[in-house]
Amino acid sequence: MALGVAEEGSIATVETGTNYTVPLMLMVSLYFGIGFITALNDILVPHFKDLFHLNNVAALLVQFCFFGAYFVMSLPSGWIVGRIGYKSGIVFALLIMGVGLLLFLPASIIVFYPLFLFALFVVGSGLALLQVAINPYVGALGSPETASSRLNLAGGFNSIATTTAPKVGAAFIFIAAGASATELARSVRMPYVLLATCAFAMAIVTAFVSLPNLIENSDRTSNSYGNSAWRFKHLRLGALAIFFYVGAEVAIGSIMINFLGQPSMGSMSHQDAARYVSIYWFTSMVGRFIGFWALRKIRAQRALAFVSLVAAVLVAIEILSHGHVAMWAIVSCGLFNSVMWPCIFPLSVKGLGKFTSQGSGILIMMVVGGAVIPEIQGFLADKFGYQRSFATVLLCYVYILFFALRGHRNTNATGTANSLNRGVIQ
Repeated sequence: MALGVAEEGSIATVETGTNYTVPLMLMVSLYFGIGFITALNDILVPHFKDLFHLNNVAALLVQFCFFGAYFVMSLPSGWIVGRIGYKSGIVFALLIMGVGLLLFLPASIIVFYPLFLFALFVVGSGLALLQVAINPYVGALGSPETASSRLNLAGGFNSIATTTAPKVGAAFIFIAAGASATELARSVRMPYVLLATCAFAMAIVTAFVSLPNLIENSDRTSNSYGNSAWRFKHLRLGALAIFFYVGAEVAIGSIMINFLGQPSMGSMSHQDAARYVSIYWFTSMVGRFIGFWALRKIRAQRALAFVSLVAAVLVAIEILSHGHVAMWAIVSCGLFNSVMWPCIFPLSVKGLGKFTSQGSGILIMMVVGGAVIPEIQGFLADKFGYQRSFATVLLCYVYILFFALRGHRNTNATGTANSLNRGVIQ
């Protein structure tokens, strides 16, 4: 998923002639890590469902704890970065992530589901802080004219990670049928200990890499409702669109393996079903590269209306059909999810002026949709079956279509929203 993309209005200026190749490579590698860790949750959901004999609601607590951390930690993360700086914020975030990933080791030894969930919350907290810290750098490391290409490069590597992670995770975590609980728990140790090692190593590398000092020149305003980004109706509607987009995207990836294992879908094994999760994320990666060119010629609201309409139709086909038709309908949703974030985000912050930074923070908080929507779908899957549970996702796309057609319009823009927050590199 396209997390943590900074708003275009906040791109910083830099000193001409400065080479930022190494810092940019570091930022792109961090985007890759974010995507890899996030996509691994799609493997953990069915794995823990089998290991602890859970229903769908309990198994999807994996996503609830992980994405719930974004909602809980987004505002504190902004305060932390403001206190210790962006570079120190990145290092601190990586250390938190490393600790959370390392908690999988004791959790797998005592085979205790709540400890796994706590570990995921810690990892999600680290990722929330990391994204708050790295957002400005992708746009700031170079000239403003080429900022969009750097954002697409970072997003592309994020998509590559989400494509490869399910395959890698399945190879490590899904083991032979009939394995004991101890063996099933042990299978998560190696990948997560390796990821913890990488997080600690990246923290050390970041500490020694020369990064520019990013200073925000912000117009401090009251946080009251009447004098804040919240007063913009299209931002509030856009926040809901982000909530439903992330929720729908995560819900599909989270429940796909168990869905494809149903008799009506051919009783596919977890290992085989994981390949289709990879295809789902791969189509999203392809869509982002297509969107990079298409969005230069097509208005964001028109593109969003088209992809949300097609996605809704695909989900309706999945609900009403079976077998390969239903499978490919839901897998294909990844292609149309791909450009939703790049369309919703700028439409939501358009015209906010000096409130752009605050509006961006509100939108990032709405990533919590990845915690809530999968839980709702899991509840419906337990009550009415997997096929009907996708009605939740269908409603998400219908709302996004509404936002594209009407909700994105800025009906209360005023003369006070005419200056943008900008950063300065020193």
